[in-house]
Amino acid sequence: MYEILDKVDSPKELKALGDKEVLQLNKDIREFLIDNVTKTGGHLASNLGAVELSVALHRVFDTPKDRIIFDVGHQSYVHKILTGRKSGFGKLRHEDGLSGFTKRSESEYDCFGAGHSSTAISAALGFAEADRLCGRDNYTIAVVGDGAFTGGMVYEALNNCRKDLRLIIVLNENEMSISKNVGNLSKHISKLRATKGYHRFKRNLSKTFDMVPLVGKPLKNGTSYVKSKLKAAVYNLNFFENMGLKYMGPIDGNDYLSLEYTLEQAKLRNSCVLVHIKTVKGLGYDKAMLDPEQYHGISGCDSVKSSNGSFSENMGKNLCTLAEKNDKICAITAAMCGGTGLECFEKRFPGRMFDVGIAESHAVTFFAGLSAAGLKPCFAVYSTFLQRAYDNILHDVALQNLGGVFLIDRSGFAPEDGATHHGIYDTAFLSQVRGLTLYEPVSYKAFYSMMKEATESDGLFAIRYPKGGENEEIIKAFDISDDKDYNKPLMCGTQENGKLPANFIVTYGRITTEALLAKKKLEEMGICVGIVLLQTLKPLEKQIDEIISAMSDSQGKIAFLEEGVVQGGVSMLLHELMCQRGVLDNKKCKIFALDGEIPEQAALSHIYKKCGISSENIISFISEQ
Repeated sequence: MYEILDKVDSPKELKALGDKEVLQLNKDIREFLIDNVTKTGGHLASNLGAVELSVALHRVFDTPKDRIIFDVGHQSYVHKILTGRKSGFGKLRHEDGLSGFTKRSESEYDCFGAGHSSTAISAALGFAEADRLCGRDNYTIAVVGDGAFTGGMVYEALNNCRKDLRLIIVLNENEMSISKNVGNLSKHISKLRATKGYHRFKRNLSKTFDMVPLVGKPLKNGTSYVKSKLKAAVYNLNFFENMGLKYMGPIDGNDYLSLEYTLEQAKLRNSCVLVHIKTVKGLGYDKAMLDPEQYHGISGCDSVKSSNGSFSENMGKNLCTLAEKNDKICAITAAMCGGTGLECFEKRFPGRMFDVGIAESHAVTFFAGLSAAGLKPCFAVYSTFLQRAYDNILHDVALQNLGGVFLIDRSGFAPEDGATHHGIYDTAFLSQVRGLTLYEPVSYKAFYSMMKEATESDGLFAIRYPKGGENEEIIKAFDISDDKDYNKPLMCGTQENGKLPANFIVTYGRITTEALLAKKKLEEMGICVGIVLLQTLKPLEKQIDEIISAMSDSQGKIAFLEEGVVQGGVSMLLHELMCQRGVLDNKKCKIFALDGEIPEQAALSHIYKKCGISSENIISFISEQ
């Protein structure tokens, strides 16, 4: 089906190919990516742009002895194809299939796992220093996109790079410029130095000088000195070289022959080198080239979208509505304007919209500064990325009693992305933040009311919500026909036929569907069950009296159910609070939350089962004698 790709399943076979075969291989890989990723979903545009780079790296270096570390890991698909995992792409990002990121347990070629940005250089530096200390001759290559350079960790790592390390950093620029060279001459020389012809000329000139008796070596040294001085003058002392790195580029990262040659030259330097390449996201797929942001990460062809929008979309609309009446409201995103639903806010209030790049720690302290200056900052961020800024929340926001709103998207498990992207820690670590109010709405009406309260109040608020939209089954079961008080627990089946149920399930968020399913099946077995649904997760004291009142006379079992970790989670804290009040004396209780290995990617229902927090687990607990 694929002329050359069908013959390549390892770097060894890749190295045996001629130049023409490699060029055809690059075409085959792009076709393979389009054929597969458009079906399974995944990061398409970034991988299409990194085909030549991935092929060149595995031809030039001796992997897995030489290590390649991909920042984030979402652009490692070609790397996976070339290292024996081609057959697994039919289940990419699906249960028991390939991860969408690099993963140490998946292959010896994945020396370091990732899922968050700006970590590759730090990790690669660790490998390179270990090799130096152990006397090994390995090369370590960090592949870093220009977006990662908006994160501070990149510069912290660069600041510690030693000149004598066998470390090569590939800066893959595909959207934005990292540093601006000055003047047309600089641009011209950048292009000149990037060509294979220039490198060939430089290599041949060096050989010629070596052949000249007596004066050859002085001439060679003299031209190198002049070249370095001219280069320093033209580049105004290149930022990377100022930090002690050898700099090569920028070069066309989609020109395979020039790229392979440049990497060979970087390897010969036998020192810490930064290779600056420019690639085109989505290359080879017209749709992705025209809209690389839209095709950065795509859903599979069989994915289902909510018919009534999503929480993310509603968040953006709500914030626009509130900002029209309150000019102190401003929005912050960490390079996730589209993913968090802030596009409409950016269009309507560009002066109040701040994209800080992939810099969550900075975003939160910037949030604190805006708040201290009298504004109402609203930081829209995925749960998995907010955890990168925990210290800033504690030290810069809460300790100073500053207000604002954290809008925490993608709460709960991330079925396709897996372990690195699960939003399962925020309830636990935010429960420790003094003065913070934490909500999780189950309806759009409650969501708007929560946002309205948060933006009109002086306090610190966090509102978490899952990917996707409100669930009609939950809305109907709890009769959420109007804007009910979200500081009070919602009840389902707690006063049926004038009797209190013997058993209760206490829960919150989208996993409430599992509680409803358990209730239905248990009642078919003749076991009466009530459900207590929380929308205020902190402080729990606001609703404890109503919870106690609902179940104080119950003599059955109580199951606490949540889509998050046990330690420090809502269930544990509520259980402790109820124990202090003496409500749980002589009652059999159990917390159903994540208390073990972090699950990999799978369908949400399968993740619930693997973690022991499914409706079946609840049924088994309540029905057992």
